[in-house]
Amino acid sequence: MTTIQGPAVFLAQFISDEAPFNSLDGICKWAADLGFKGIQMPTLDTRFIDLQKAAESKTYAEELKGTIASYGLEITELSTHLQGQLVAVHPAYDDFFDAFAPVNVHGNPKARQEWAVQQLKYAAKASQNLGLNAHATFSGSLLWQYFHPWPQRPPGLVEDGFAELAKRWLPILNEFDQNGVDLCYEIHPGEDLFDGETYEMFLKAVNNHSRACLLYDPSHFVLQQLDYIQYIDFYHERIKAFHVKDAEFNPTGKQGTFGGYQSWVNRAGRYRSPGDGQIDFKTIFSKLAQYDFKGWAVMEWECCIKNQEDGAREGAEFIKKHIIKVTDKAFDDFAAVETNKAFNRKNLGL
Repeated sequence: MTTIQGPAVFLAQFISDEAPFNSLDGICKWAADLGFKGIQMPTLDTRFIDLQKAAESKTYAEELKGTIASYGLEITELSTHLQGQLVAVHPAYDDFFDAFAPVNVHGNPKARQEWAVQQLKYAAKASQNLGLNAHATFSGSLLWQYFHPWPQRPPGLVEDGFAELAKRWLPILNEFDQNGVDLCYEIHPGEDLFDGETYEMFLKAVNNHSRACLLYDPSHFVLQQLDYIQYIDFYHERIKAFHVKDAEFNPTGKQGTFGGYQSWVNRAGRYRSPGDGQIDFKTIFSKLAQYDFKGWAVMEWECCIKNQEDGAREGAEFIKKHIIKVTDKAFDDFAAVETNKAFNRKNLGL
């Protein structure tokens, strides 16, 4: 077994135009002062990382690592959640998702997808240059709007959708494989990979590609009423990244899992700061330790009630308290007896 690394923090929800969140030095000092040991880095803001440069220049990658290390921090994973989303976009969402891409590809889905694929390939090489072995992303979606089968889905629609998704991702997965990095899909509503069944359909379509791994975030499973503990039993061999994000589900006589088009604060299922929701993190940390998870516990702050800086400060302590320093001995070693084959045979009556 391995002691989980942490605490770390995903920077996406904290980056802004105000100090200390508007520069790499500022945000690193802030994170370190709160007790974080690692940062998961989004890759679209060049104030923090130039993704193409990190892919093409080992010197730049080393300098970036050095700057972060000067604050007692290290990069846990790079994130291309927004770029991964753009690898597969149904036309119904084109206008919404253009905002994730450069202006020069707006209104041009083909060019936008090509840009996104190149971003993922840069991320593979950048991860290798930075000495990372896992990467966080989204799968994108061609099928999400069909998740509830009314009207009836045409026969073969889902299968064709996953075949196309696999066609788009296989070259990217191969690029990650060539660079020795696991590509970890965050299983998430709005993506074609949103639960265990859809992940397995994707795995089948990519021929069980060894790099098609998972970012485990139990908050998304609470909102779906999926057994997030048994999920670890099913998929622990593929879980290579971990978000510590809490959630709660409080159904009423008026709404349930679909949320009634309500705002986040008024939904039955909503995301909360670590420790403020219903997730059994003690069992999660125990399960991951039991299954020898070697990655980081990364706090992702998404809460519809609590201030984000309070959530980060409390989240660092929350993770520290939940990380289990694994044992290197059996608890009953004090009662052990010396033995040999003859002794064993005697005790078997042989």
